[in-house]
Amino acid sequence: MTKVKNEVIRIIPLGGVGEIGKSMYVIEIDEELFVVDSGLMFPEDEMLGIDIVIPDIAYLEENKERVKGIFLTHGHEDAIGSIAYVLNKIKAPVYGSKLTIALAKEHLKEMPAPHPVKFFEVTNKSRMNFNSTYVTFFHTTHSIPDSLGIVFHTSEGAIVHTGEFKFDQAAQGKFKPDLATMAQLGEEGVFILLSESTEAERPGYTTSEAVVGEQLAKTFHSAQGRILVAVYASNFIRVQQVFTQARSSFRKVAVIGKSLEKVVELGTSLGYLDIYEDTLIPVSDIHKYEDDEIIIIATGNQGEPLEALDKIVRKHHRDVKIKQTDTVLITFTPSPGMEVQMYKTMNQLAKAGAHVLSADKKVHVSGHGSQEDLKLMLNLMQPKYFVPIQGEYRMLIAHSKLAQSLGMQKSQIFIADKGDIVEYKNGKMRMSGRVQAGNVLIDGIGVGDVGNIVLRDRKLLSQDGIFIVVVTLNRAQKKIASGPEILSRGFVYVRESEGLMIEASEIARGVIEKYVNKDTFEWTNIKQEIRDTLNQYLFQKTKRRPMIIPIIMEY
Repeated sequence: MTKVKNEVIRIIPLGGVGEIGKSMYVIEIDEELFVVDSGLMFPEDEMLGIDIVIPDIAYLEENKERVKGIFLTHGHEDAIGSIAYVLNKIKAPVYGSKLTIALAKEHLKEMPAPHPVKFFEVTNKSRMNFNSTYVTFFHTTHSIPDSLGIVFHTSEGAIVHTGEFKFDQAAQGKFKPDLATMAQLGEEGVFILLSESTEAERPGYTTSEAVVGEQLAKTFHSAQGRILVAVYASNFIRVQQVFTQARSSFRKVAVIGKSLEKVVELGTSLGYLDIYEDTLIPVSDIHKYEDDEIIIIATGNQGEPLEALDKIVRKHHRDVKIKQTDTVLITFTPSPGMEVQMYKTMNQLAKAGAHVLSADKKVHVSGHGSQEDLKLMLNLMQPKYFVPIQGEYRMLIAHSKLAQSLGMQKSQIFIADKGDIVEYKNGKMRMSGRVQAGNVLIDGIGVGDVGNIVLRDRKLLSQDGIFIVVVTLNRAQKKIASGPEILSRGFVYVRESEGLMIEASEIARGVIEKYVNKDTFEWTNIKQEIRDTLNQYLFQKTKRRPMIIPIIMEY
């Protein structure tokens, strides 16, 4: 506990609750504000054309003078993916483990901050002092090494953010958890526990990574042809297992995906990946070897695993085409919005003759704790108050019920939505209002310039197409000089719908002639009536509502 008496403590999720990914949590202790994680989320199906989604940080921008630091729990994209965007708006030091900081710096190479950024490497022995609190750390087991839980020590007790974790008895080295530290925190008194909920609906313990290693060994030695492995770029455990089994089965490994290439290079140089130099080959050299000597490990440019595999199965990849003798390992669990695409890709792989193995064949296990793992964390920490985080709403509810099954009361548990304020003041914990929170959509180099209206238009275009009316007016003579000409894309096949096009042109002509005969008229009024009239006509004829765009020119 701190010597300073803390008057007000607030927990504010800006992302990571009610969704998978995009983690960002604000811990306010008196006048100081601390940010835990700065993640991204891959777009859902209805987010047409969107590359990534990041948290709305308006609250941080409004209070940027109070932000004392950004603390990163681990190096996955859901925890560090938006760090460059945030540091372009907020000037604050960044704290994390050696690997996490190295991965965060890679993001800043692509989008440098407009000011110098201070990075501080921390370990489970570090202590960072601030006016209202001091911060310590403990190691957790996750699918990436150097994962940390973060502890803010207050006069009321410790505020513990677990990060993403599971308990794996076979975990070794940089994946081994600090069980003793966790137990000690519980004995000293945990005030608020923020614990992840991703697998809160799954009974039992999460399967050990050792089981996956055994299954990969069997698959790699029995496969007759090439092996393709689809993986999240930052899943260090899986990447290491692939290279280890490649060495033992006398195979070469080719890497596809810029993000995965960076991870392999960075992980090797920092000592987090153990890769023999002669095992790794350029993907352009795979034709120099027999099929049973090759492993291809693939991910997308943003680190998600489907992009490269989808490109390969559609024959759009320059160097790799699916063969009937290929074995494809799907070593990831799809995030919400990715399931449909994953199963489509698996169907295409099967159609091409490949042998497909997914998580149910033990070639992948979750990096997140199941119900018994979550119960163990709750029992170790013994918190006074509990805020389930990192999961869709039903997962937060499931985690809440687990806590109640261990004896916690509903009054001790707070399920927060994005922007909700969980506040401790005058000896009471309560929900005390909201701050601005939500999604910021990234499309190309545009940050937040695509909103709901643009997405609605994209959805409309994808469903019913576009219908363009082009006309030129002679304003002096008050008559139509040319047109109306009708252009249609994605609505109807023009050659088979000549009657529809002629009738639509006449309807547009009637509207325009009604207006040009007046002494004065507004372009806006003409365009709106063309839209309304044609919309009614086209729906009556086709039961479809294309986007109607009138283009009126004059000379």
